[in-house]
Amino acid sequence: MDNKQDVLTLLRGVAEGSVTPEQAALELKRSPFENLGYARVDTHRTVRQGASEVIYGAGKTAQQIAGIAASMMSNGCHNILVTRLDQDKAAQVAQEVPMDYFPVPHIGVVNPKPHPQVGSIVVATGGTSDMPVAEEAALTAEVLGNRVTRLYDVGVAGLHRLLASLDVLMQARVVIAVAGMEGALASVVGGLVDCPVIAVPTSVGYGASFGGLAALLAMLNSCASGCSVVNIDNGFGAGFLASRINQMEGLSQ
Repeated sequence: MDNKQDVLTLLRGVAEGSVTPEQAALELKRSPFENLGYARVDTHRTVRQGASEVIYGAGKTAQQIAGIAASMMSNGCHNILVTRLDQDKAAQVAQEVPMDYFPVPHIGVVNPKPHPQVGSIVVATGGTSDMPVAEEAALTAEVLGNRVTRLYDVGVAGLHRLLASLDVLMQARVVIAVAGMEGALASVVGGLVDCPVIAVPTSVGYGASFGGLAALLAMLNSCASGCSVVNIDNGFGAGFLASRINQMEGLSQ
């Protein structure tokens, strides 16, 4: 089973009599993972969660990444995300499996396939230096089927830059606020919009920012309601969560 639609199709086949209960049971009993020795690929992730497994590239060899991706492709997966993938390793992976590589967020998309994008997610950054993390969030959300608008370098040092895009912010279903230094952007955005805000602290800043810890604590202590926080530099986590929220909002309308 590659996705929820496959399960529904199988069950409808049983209901219509074109598939026997025994055939359906055999299909559903297939192992929910494939053991490659160095990895156990979760082949039922799409059925359970609506999105395929994401490959974390750091710490894996190019051969391991390609092997995992090939296993997923054999189960019908498209647009497989490989995060934290450096350029040299990406070049090796691309020799084994079809992949688009995006150097700013260090993300590879294996077996790419165009698909519709829905809703409205806004990704805003405090500064240009936050772009690698913001692009990880934005690209993750786009690959998962969401429409994304980028508002870069709109931090509190020049608040008029953010206010100039207030109409874009107001139309969002989710806003991802990415900032280092003191991390104030998330609170400002949270006080302006009526949708969930996902705050992403980055490790950008001088010594007393402690590698993003200052921004993390500031965002955790935000007085703006409806503002949640992910880990330092975790653009992927923010993009994935924003996708869930955006697509649930779409289903409720």
